[in-house]
Formats: sequence, C-alpha cells, structure tokens
Amino acid sequence: MTQSTHLTWHDSEVTRTEREDLKQQKSAVLWFTGLSGSGKSTISVELEKLLFQRGVHTYRLDGDNVRHGLNQNLGFSNEDREENIRRIGEVSKLMLDAGLLTLAAFISPFQEDRDQVRSLLHKGDFIEIYVAADLSTCEARDPKGLYQKARANEIQNFTGIDSPYEAPESPEITVNTDETTVAEAAKKIIHYLEVHGYLSKEA
Repeated sequence: MTQSTHLTWHDSEVTRTEREDLKQQKSAVLWFTGLSGSGKSTISVELEKLLFQRGVHTYRLDGDNVRHGLNQNLGFSNEDREENIRRIGEVSKLMLDAGLLTLAAFISPFQEDRDQVRSLLHKGDFIEIYVAADLSTCEARDPKGLYQKARANEIQNFTGIDSPYEAPESPEITVNTDETTVAEAAKKIIHYLEVHGYLSKEA
C-alpha cells in the first residue's frame, strides 16, 4: 500500500476540550480485551446503557460489527489482526477528539498492538479493561459456536486454540467473568470512572 506524501493536516477551530465542555463530560477510550466468549461485548453493551442513562455521550465499537464494514477486507492472519487494531485505534482517536466516551470491544490478542493504540493517545485517555475468563469457561459458553468450529479445524488462527492470546501486563481494570456478573462488571468500571474523574459521582 502506497502512502501519499502530499498531505497537510487541516486544523479545526473547535478543540476537543470545547467539545467536552459542550457535552459536559471527559472523553476517553475504554478498551475491552479478552478471549472470545469472555464477555467483552456483553459488558460493553451493559456499560453503554448505564452511561446513556446518566446522560453520557458514548459510542461503542465492536469487533464483529467493524468487520462488517470498515474492516471487511481483513482476515485473521497476524498481519490482518494487527491492521484491524491499527484502524480501530485511529477511529477511537477520532472519537476521543469528538468528545465521546468510546467503548472498544476487541479480542486484540497481542500486547504490542494494544500498546500501539495507547501510544496514539495522551496519558489517561486509554483505559485498558481486561475481561478475564478461563479458556474452558469461554469454550463452555461458546455463544457463536466458534470454538466448536475451531476444534473441528473449520476455523484457522482462532485465538486461544491455534493462535495465542497475550493477557494485558498492567491493565487499568480487570474483571473476571468466571466470578463476576455482567452487572457487577459494569458497576466496577463505572466506579473506576468516577474515582478517576471521568464521571461525576451520582448523588
């Protein structure tokens, strides 16, 4: 892929801070990572609902949803996974600048790729949420039937089976869905956001 060198960044006269002030909130990227079936999407949906009820402007990016459009030309090789996360990192950065609290739920199996997204943003803008669950638990859930297909060699390069998953080294938040309900996990994240000044505490 050839990148044009005839590019100039065109600044806006409206800043991120002004957009945040208009929405009366602080923007950030909440990055959910974990094995397929760990509960990333389910928790992000519940969290977005709770945030919406509090009047918070959000947008949720989900792995399968994005591959229906923006990333439909990507497969699941290591190179395509890296490009998938790179693109989502750039989209998340734009949404951050728009003043949104952005929820990104992606397996994102490689630490280097997640660190790359973090490096795109300022300190405090990237909140890594490790949705932890044992492989056996995820296989037992298997909500999309993907583990069964991977075990039958119908799917190649499936994370946790024939492709590795690198757990976060120092995530801001860890929720273990072997032990925690979806509602409890969402409330834990809300609490973090309140304590660290992303959300005002409810009276």
